[in-house]
Amino acid sequence: MFSLLLVIIYLAFISLGLPDSLIGAGWPAMHVQLGVPTAYAGIITMLISADTIISSLLSDRLTRRFGAGRVTAASVATTALALFGFSLSPSFIWLCVWAVPYGLGAGAVDAALNNYVALHYAGRQMNWLHCFWGLGAAISPNVMSFALTHQLGWQSGYRIIGIVQVALTVILVFSLPLWAHRSPTETQVPTTALRLPALLRLRGLPQALIAFLAYCALEGTAGIWAASYLVQARAVSVTTAARFAALFYIGITVGRFLSGIIADRLGDRRMLGLGTAIMLAGVALILLPLPVSFALVGLVVFGVGCAPIYPTIIHETPTNFGADRSQAVIGLQMAAAYVGSTFAPPLFGLLASVATIRLYPVYILAFTLLMGGVLLWQTRLLHLKAR
Repeated sequence: MFSLLLVIIYLAFISLGLPDSLIGAGWPAMHVQLGVPTAYAGIITMLISADTIISSLLSDRLTRRFGAGRVTAASVATTALALFGFSLSPSFIWLCVWAVPYGLGAGAVDAALNNYVALHYAGRQMNWLHCFWGLGAAISPNVMSFALTHQLGWQSGYRIIGIVQVALTVILVFSLPLWAHRSPTETQVPTTALRLPALLRLRGLPQALIAFLAYCALEGTAGIWAASYLVQARAVSVTTAARFAALFYIGITVGRFLSGIIADRLGDRRMLGLGTAIMLAGVALILLPLPVSFALVGLVVFGVGCAPIYPTIIHETPTNFGADRSQAVIGLQMAAAYVGSTFAPPLFGLLASVATIRLYPVYILAFTLLMGGVLLWQTRLLHLKAR
């Protein structure tokens, strides 16, 4: 039963990644048909992110009251409804309306699933599950491309993914009895939600939140601006730049698969140190005045280094802060993650416009050093606590 539930959670993680890259793939056609500027995509993504932050912060209360299985099923159903809403939207205003349930569903399921896996499964499953999220994020642009190249319209791309989400909702509803299973080592947690001031006083939590914000800031910036940097600063052709920008995400996906193989052997703290070291090596290859081929390789290496950071910080949350607090803590971490991924990339765009896009490796290096520094600080604080 526990193995069957793990398979269902794998499917849920693929589903979690499916909607995330739809708007990027479909927007060139969407904004023309809707008659709005290209820049309006930022409004949609900001609305989604804002609602995702809200639902992440509410995830502790929701999960304690209804359970991880029900929250996951309801959240996927909400996301499916929003996707069908997108497919029926006659104007940009309606996209904004449907962005609200889209974001609310995404944040709740993200926090609930991550906490459930952190409590019940080993580090290798956490890395592999996030690898499957990358698989979902890689599938949806191809679905949208199919819809557009076969003259089905961008609406069909959203509708197809919506149908997949409905199918998963049905599977999740029928799997609800499996979610009631508890591993023998799990601590029974109280039903009272924890308040924010009490959480922020937990030793090491502010550092974890900063690390999450910094990681998602650098990952988002690295992925979004990689192609532009390679073309404008390193004179790489547009096609080559696009291919290596995609390889950054493939590096993360492959890296998470490889991390799953060694995660339980090395442990969470060593995985964080190894990932940070590889990230620094990758950004050094991009930053140093070496032939452009080194920068291309460096981008892939940087992606591989990024791979274990997010799932490992999540996985060690129950160990660092207790099973009774992990859902609340992971909700805060998800909120911090979305703040970083929402605001850091446009901030770099502003910086590049007033200064130079050559600051790209410096910018991601700064966030990498910030992340590594606070993780080291957190390690020392937790070590003192253990003593």
